[in-house]
Amino acid sequence: MCKFKKLNEGEKYSHGSIGNIADFEGKIFIKDELKESSCEISFGTLAPGQAVPFFHSHKLNEENYIVLSGKGLFQVNDSVFPIEEGSVVRVATDCDRNIKNTSETNRLVYICIQAKEGSLDGYTMTDAIITERENLL
Repeated sequence: MCKFKKLNEGEKYSHGSIGNIADFEGKIFIKDELKESSCEISFGTLAPGQAVPFFHSHKLNEENYIVLSGKGLFQVNDSVFPIEEGSVVRVATDCDRNIKNTSETNRLVYICIQAKEGSLDGYTMTDAIITERENLL
């Protein structure tokens, strides 16, 4: 299992890493490490045949699960459906959810992003402003 490592930060940003995703095992929440104020991001893995040991729901926050590798099953209330690398699942508030790795050999690796449901006021170009700045890249 690797731990989250803060790499650097400035007045307006925080930067860190979980390291090589192939070496990552378990579950890690990075809200406190990056001083997030609008969402919670976590990385999780499930071993072959393993499921999260409990169902859960949220009162205020929706969750978005992004499957990075592996395959499995996802359950929302009484609906069960297959997931695999590249799957993205949004789960609304006030419903139960769980995830299981159905592989016999490969880990299921995913990111979960949790944010207040209905709070997205602006996005992409409705919230962006094109600015002039010297490119230092």
